[in-house]
Amino acid sequence: MDLLALADFTLVARHGGFGRAARAANRPKATLSRRVAELEAALDLRLFERGTRDLKLTEEGRALFERTGMLLTELEESAAAIAAGGSAPKGRLRISAPLLFAQTAMGRLAADFALKHPAVRLEVTTDDREVDMIEEGYDLVIRVNPAPDDNLVGRAFLRDRLVVVANPALARPAGKAAVPAVVRTTGDRQTWRMRTENGIAAIAVDPVMGLSSLIMVRDAVRAGVGAGRLPLSLVSHDLADGALVLWGEVDAPDIALWTLYPTRRLLSARVAAFLDHLKQAFPNGTPDELAAYIAR
Repeated sequence: MDLLALADFTLVARHGGFGRAARAANRPKATLSRRVAELEAALDLRLFERGTRDLKLTEEGRALFERTGMLLTELEESAAAIAAGGSAPKGRLRISAPLLFAQTAMGRLAADFALKHPAVRLEVTTDDREVDMIEEGYDLVIRVNPAPDDNLVGRAFLRDRLVVVANPALARPAGKAAVPAVVRTTGDRQTWRMRTENGIAAIAVDPVMGLSSLIMVRDAVRAGVGAGRLPLSLVSHDLADGALVLWGEVDAPDIALWTLYPTRRLLSARVAAFLDHLKQAFPNGTPDELAAYIAR
């Protein structure tokens, strides 16, 4: 198999098209198209479905990309590391992070990392969905309470917990009375269970507003629209300043933020450097450490 042709196929698959791959690599589009056609002929397989406007991997093409794409990346990184003599991390580092963490902490984290490792070109995208690391070309993903995945390894680097908070002017309901609530998605009346000094308590809530961002939920709760369930780190400053009051902790498991990367991939110097950066930023992984990144 022609490794150069295989590398060109991987480049096109990673960028999702000949034009985008040619621009990213500063290579002629016609050359990439010819090399991929030669690889298809050598393998006697169609690797791409070529439409009028888009390009999609066939089932065989996807299997080849998943099996060889990361291996080629490792070869490139190994050659670069040998050539650099084990010098500081460099090159592109693509990270996917959940929206709330990105909005509250990732800007400062990325800036501090860039100052420490100026030779690394950091690219961070925000997405709450489960991205396909190999298909979409990510080196590292940060996820909240991820489902087990045999193809990924990682660790929890930060833990948070949900609390029920409200504006001090909003009276806590007595008995079975429902309290207005600001939630991520509106719906019928429901019950919130929370841990208090007197044990487990349940309050009926009436969702009066649904907002897609937890930062928007916090702002609406601050304004007195209703009570809300929010991460402790996000309301820590408001509780300390008296802008919000704590009704209790949600009776649910903690929120865990994980860093994940493919098991088949050797840990690159760039990924290792960023993992170390997170460890230094959150040595104990507590909500207070995350709250320190959130602007008042």
